[in-house]
Amino acid sequence: MNNKTQPRGLRNNNPLNIRRSADKWQGLSAEQTDRQFFQFRSLAYGFRAAFVIIRTYMRKYGLCSVEQIIKRWAPPEDNNDTEAYIIRVCEVSHIGRDQMLHWSNESEMVYLVQAMAYVENGVLIEGDSIRKGYALANQSR
Repeated sequence: MNNKTQPRGLRNNNPLNIRRSADKWQGLSAEQTDRQFFQFRSLAYGFRAAFVIIRTYMRKYGLCSVEQIIKRWAPPEDNNDTEAYIIRVCEVSHIGRDQMLHWSNESEMVYLVQAMAYVENGVLIEGDSIRKGYALANQSR
């Protein structure tokens, strides 16, 4: 798959399509040419940002299930099909929608984020970039 045919999230190394904001994420590309979404130097840094956001959801807001996390990540009021997103993440990750997730469970978190990236991009991302992103997120508190 060449760069022009890749999903936007992969072209931007932003597999969960984090929208641009005033946030200064680690690993941002020097040049931000996409007006809507951040662009990262590598997939690992894109995954790191997603993990940091999800960790915040869990610790600050007490959102610890697939359903709770997705309802905040892709809320219906932003024209998302939130229910379809939840269902697909559960199918891909094999995590129940109401199962309480634990930040310290790396496998659980990797499966969750891998499934969310699948919903966002339409392709399953394999390899260690997801685990590297989790490790990077754990280096920053």
